[in-house]
Amino acid sequence: MPLKLYKMDLSPPVCAALMICEIHNVPVEMIDVDLIKKDNLKPEFLKKNPLHTIPLLEDDDLIIHDSHVILTYLTEKYGKDESLYPKDPKQRAQVDQKLFFDTLLFFRLRSISYAAIFEGVRKPTEKQLKDLDEAYSFLEAFLSKTKFIAGDNMTIADISILATVSAIRHIVPIDGNKYPNVQSWFTYMENQPFYKKCVEQGSIQFGQIIKSCLDL
Repeated sequence: MPLKLYKMDLSPPVCAALMICEIHNVPVEMIDVDLIKKDNLKPEFLKKNPLHTIPLLEDDDLIIHDSHVILTYLTEKYGKDESLYPKDPKQRAQVDQKLFFDTLLFFRLRSISYAAIFEGVRKPTEKQLKDLDEAYSFLEAFLSKTKFIAGDNMTIADISILATVSAIRHIVPIDGNKYPNVQSWFTYMENQPFYKKCVEQGSIQFGQIIKSCLDL
């Protein structure tokens, strides 16, 4: 029985889940949930996920409603090797640490995007914009030491953060002069086949919506 992934393509956490499904060739049924139409607030969805967030992964009686856990679960279950999520405790700690960092990154994005799309707040505060720029500086520091976010090879931390940065850049573009390592990393990642297939169009849609809702 295939897994079920409840998703909306312009959501950054959903994009991360879509990429990992593509990378591992996961047999999954895709089910669209339109947040604009409040599909996520319908009783049948709330029964599965009281937090009414997406993505949501359903594997028989198991329900996972956090994108980071979806990435770790699917990689453990379908990954052909441990390169994306190493089993060595020290290496895994580096990956987990960056996944937790992505939670901070995403909520800095969401504080602007949710308010703009669902609450009509058209002008982000200066602090909100500075917080996004500061997030780039954190990534720059990570990438000044290693080729990828959590080491010298790509991991699920890169997949997760790639999805978030792909959305953030529509609000605060990546300044390649200030953050050359972030720019180089992002350029490499956005040219990967799994990004092209799973994120590119959704990111464009997100950018169009956010630009129509924000006065930047």
